[in-house]
Amino acid sequence: MTSSIQSTNGNASNGSSGHILHSLMLFAEVLRGLGLNVSSANVQDLVRSTEFSPLGRKQDFYQAARCLLVHRKQDLPLFDEAFQVFWRKPSSGMSTRNIRSMGEDTRYRKPQVAPPPGSESGMDGGAGENEDDANAGDRVDLTRTYSAREVLRDKDFSEFTPTEINQSRRMMAQLNWNMDLRRTRRLVSGRGRKLDLRKTLRLNLKYGGEPVELAHLTQKDKLRSLVLICDVSGSMERYTRMLLHFIHTISGEVEQVEAFLFATRLTRITRYLHYRGVDQTVTEVAKAVPDWAGGTRIGQALKTFNYQWLRRVLSGGAVVLIISDGWDRGEPDLLAQEAARLQRSCHRLIWLNPLLGSPTYQPLTRGMQAAMPFVDDFLPVHNLNSLDALARHLNSLSPKRQLGPQRRPKLQEGPVEPEAGTEQPIALDPRLAPTYRHPLWGRGR
Repeated sequence: MTSSIQSTNGNASNGSSGHILHSLMLFAEVLRGLGLNVSSANVQDLVRSTEFSPLGRKQDFYQAARCLLVHRKQDLPLFDEAFQVFWRKPSSGMSTRNIRSMGEDTRYRKPQVAPPPGSESGMDGGAGENEDDANAGDRVDLTRTYSAREVLRDKDFSEFTPTEINQSRRMMAQLNWNMDLRRTRRLVSGRGRKLDLRKTLRLNLKYGGEPVELAHLTQKDKLRSLVLICDVSGSMERYTRMLLHFIHTISGEVEQVEAFLFATRLTRITRYLHYRGVDQTVTEVAKAVPDWAGGTRIGQALKTFNYQWLRRVLSGGAVVLIISDGWDRGEPDLLAQEAARLQRSCHRLIWLNPLLGSPTYQPLTRGMQAAMPFVDDFLPVHNLNSLDALARHLNSLSPKRQLGPQRRPKLQEGPVEPEAGTEQPIALDPRLAPTYRHPLWGRGR
């Protein structure tokens, strides 16, 4: 054995879980019993890999073992099943011999799933009961197990622990963000209707200048950009960290992303999204935003965006995502006016509300009622399933632009009576109005 294996074995022997090298050798024997081609050199490589992927994280150890011990695609399901059975938490009465014998029997049949205690299948008597007792070691009790991935997908972001936040980060990275294409004015070679004269002349030089082959131009397609405007006020503090993870993840998937945070004022954070580590991004963003967890002035923040950043980042029909719960301390008329202007300037305005995940939620706040007429899509963003639905929605956007109602000032009904003491304008006949005509106008030179 090499020195690295000996050191790993020695370190593992000091713990309460036993010798890791001995367990790895037993696991390799189980894989060989299932028909996998696992050599001692593969086990040595796996032990050396523990220097880079610590054994404290089961997922990292699983990925390392899968890469080093599996050599054929058809062996992946067998390896996954053996890994889950071998490296699970041992129950009372389980021994190494039972695991090895189960691995040998799996070559001919899969482990059976035991019925829950007290079920009808477990109450039968006779010879079947004796067979169940004889094969009790071959069964895997899966009735009380659960999938942590499925639990996280339905769990609200406000209830996440730091460990679950790290686990959900990998699940968010698996989402597919494919924005739709937009038609630009730039022309490229293609099957369009417009003739490319320069390329046509160049192609027909071999024919003596006769237009035998024709080249055409078509408009170039380009991915739409994405603009995120996220609320980090006090009412959104429970969701802020997870939403920053979401913004950092989507910035690595979409080609052009602009991100802004606001509470009482607007702050651009696009440059902080280029950090590879999301923890560093969150730390730098918290330092750059002066009004973190403060009050909320959505209308003023949108006005700042419209006057300072709209023409810079919304060129080419971008999709705008506003992430906020709608609690606003500003003027509702200002919010409605700026939301209408933003909606007319972008391809689509989508409002993501984390409170929408509650079945009893209704948009009754003044901020949401003022902005709702100018929002194209009103969607929840409270768990991983809602992010998955958002990704599918963005991937299926219509290329045609759809506008909401434009904001117009309210008109007074009925005739407007003049106030007392004001002079009424005199109606003039335009035919009697004085005119001036230059004597040289209309004469030719």
